[in-house]
Amino acid sequence: MCGIAGWVDWRRDLTQSGPVVERMTKTLVPRGPDAQESWISPHAALGHSRLAVIDLDGGRQPMVRTDRAGGQVALTFSGEIYNFRELRAELSTLGWTFRTRSDTEVLLTAYLEWGTDFTHRLNGMYAFAVWDERARRLVLVRDRFGVKPLYYARTGDGVVFASEPKALLAHPEISAELDAEGVAELMAVPRARTPGHGTFRGIHEVRPGHLLVATDNGVRESAYWRLEARPHTDDFTTTTATVRSLLEDIVDHQVVADVPVGTLLSGGIDSSAVTALAARALGGGLTSFAVNPPAAGGPGSDTWRPSSDGPFAALVASSLGIGHVVSDIDVDTLVERFDAGLQARDLPGWGDLDTTMYLLFQTIRRHCTVALSGEAADEMFGGYLWQLDPGYVSHPSFPWMYGRRQPEILLREDVRQLIDPARYEADRYHQALAEVPRLASEDPERQHEREVFHLGLTRWLPALMDRQDRLSMAVGLEVRVPFADHRLAEYLFNVPMRLKRHAGTPKAVLREASRGLLPDEVVDRPKSAYPASRNDIYVARMRELVMDLLADPHAPVFDLVDRERVRTAVTARLGDLPGPITAVTPAISLSYLLELNRWFEQYDVRLAL
Repeated sequence: MCGIAGWVDWRRDLTQSGPVVERMTKTLVPRGPDAQESWISPHAALGHSRLAVIDLDGGRQPMVRTDRAGGQVALTFSGEIYNFRELRAELSTLGWTFRTRSDTEVLLTAYLEWGTDFTHRLNGMYAFAVWDERARRLVLVRDRFGVKPLYYARTGDGVVFASEPKALLAHPEISAELDAEGVAELMAVPRARTPGHGTFRGIHEVRPGHLLVATDNGVRESAYWRLEARPHTDDFTTTTATVRSLLEDIVDHQVVADVPVGTLLSGGIDSSAVTALAARALGGGLTSFAVNPPAAGGPGSDTWRPSSDGPFAALVASSLGIGHVVSDIDVDTLVERFDAGLQARDLPGWGDLDTTMYLLFQTIRRHCTVALSGEAADEMFGGYLWQLDPGYVSHPSFPWMYGRRQPEILLREDVRQLIDPARYEADRYHQALAEVPRLASEDPERQHEREVFHLGLTRWLPALMDRQDRLSMAVGLEVRVPFADHRLAEYLFNVPMRLKRHAGTPKAVLREASRGLLPDEVVDRPKSAYPASRNDIYVARMRELVMDLLADPHAPVFDLVDRERVRTAVTARLGDLPGPITAVTPAISLSYLLELNRWFEQYDVRLAL
């Protein structure tokens, strides 16, 4: 897994830049607590903070290898290449030898053999940098769904890059500034952040499925992978069989590790299917994990959670004969750690949804170094309300924004006029639609299905991937995401909704593909969302903290949002207070304001409007 950082400059001598790169790498120690190392040449300095998962002794980084002519190439890599064994065998037939068992060495050798075309051969979750001494070229690559983060910024004649913004901000030439576009990303489209936008001024993300090539002639970013629209001719039975076969192969590859592996298990179909396949692949010894936040009433009192997770998760664990550990969280802990997400994400987050996930990952890390997650199944198989309900689907913007107000309604009027939130959202929506592959022969309804699917994979899913990566890596836990496999996406992008909702059942393909692996009660269980705290005591305590914030005349957040608008919402209409996500709860909305203020304070953010 790990964290990466680096600095290249084509005009400057970087041989004395060790302290800078070490400072950048040090910020990533939670991502890679096992070792921090660097490699420096005249025009490149690479850093690596390692979480040892495969080839514990041999996979040290940054890794350097020479080509057949003696030219050097260096690599710093975060993630996993799941098909590294197959690639290693192919490279061996081409005359390459290996001194380690690591996927890192395979990745580096693949670049030496195939150049940047090697990206098409990779199956995994990854973010990495290659410094090619022969061509004085930097190559940055990010996996197809953005499971692993990768940020960069320009510095005069150079480029700095890192797994997280905090590492870039440790570079002396990068500062924490928020311009008008950054404000719009935080307040107008917080749930559908624009791919490539790093929120901080001058900081960018390498987009999922893209590679960036930087030379002394400039920086060029291009896509190496996109979904393609094709006719789907398989019937329901064939479709489910194909999905089952794909999932078995995916999980077989993703349980490979030289450290203990566990799973996240809520008792829903997504995590349960992954857990069942992992248990079969490992042949026993698996432990699953779940979280239990403070309750907000009895089962069914929350429309987003029509049933409690506990009994279903226990049923799955019992049926598979595996261990199951539940992380119980109380109100005091939620309040004390309300900004855990901020420390991990470098941006204001999702309140208690972040806190409970962070605490769950802490529990898992005491048992395992790797965990498999059911994330991305809803996006792939059509499990969300905004993919199914006609009101959401027909909304003339991002479907998850239907009937929702965004935090931009709290902005000061001068800031609102500057960013024009409605125009910003519309522009980003049409930009997203322009990327959707289509078949001219399909009717408008089917084309719109493709649009909704594509929006989910390119705008909704990246936010979930970012949250999961940053919170897990903050405790040195590697979380793998079997449903975020490009082969599965390529197949399901072309499966029409009438099959995904076969016989009127949401996620019918996944349910049928899982039948026989799990008890029927779990296969047929309706969706129950990740638990957001609606506990009255927790909400009241978060409201008290916001009231204290309103009383602080120097609170920096009020340079951005209107104090009286916030006061009115918090004192008179708390339920109307907007939050950063679809499943709005008062606690998450309150937390967002508190985290915005902490963010300005702790990151010394300067408004540059």
